[in-house]
Amino acid sequence: MREPTAADRRVAYPYFARITTRWMDNDPYAHVNNVVYYSFFDTAVNELLIKSGVLDIRHSPVIGFVVETQCRFFRPMAFPDSIDAGVRVARIGTSSVRYEIGIFRNDDETPAAQGHFVHVYVDRASNRPVAALPEALREVLQPLLVEG
Repeated sequence: MREPTAADRRVAYPYFARITTRWMDNDPYAHVNNVVYYSFFDTAVNELLIKSGVLDIRHSPVIGFVVETQCRFFRPMAFPDSIDAGVRVARIGTSSVRYEIGIFRNDDETPAAQGHFVHVYVDRASNRPVAALPEALREVLQPLLVEG
């Protein structure tokens, strides 16, 4: 397993969501179970979109479907750790966005885990990809875009 590089430090993520681990996140091995990290990813990105006003989970005509995801683990976490989930955007396409997320335990400078997921944005009614991302969404995501 590759160790995080300097680029993976907190400073590489322009947006952070604070998430608190829960007792039920721990598995029988006394650490946060791997599947919970994907929930952290989803929570951080959707918090960003909701707080920025570009996602209304009940009424937005355009919504994002996760079509790809990946996570690399570097060190364990456990309840009652606090988590800072750093979010950056690696790619903005015609109808898709690749988000990259770093999961930082407490005040650690390097991530306990990091990964990505890809949203394909679809019309809520038809579930078909949109011809173009809404301009308001692009405006929120553009400052989070990192050159890679």
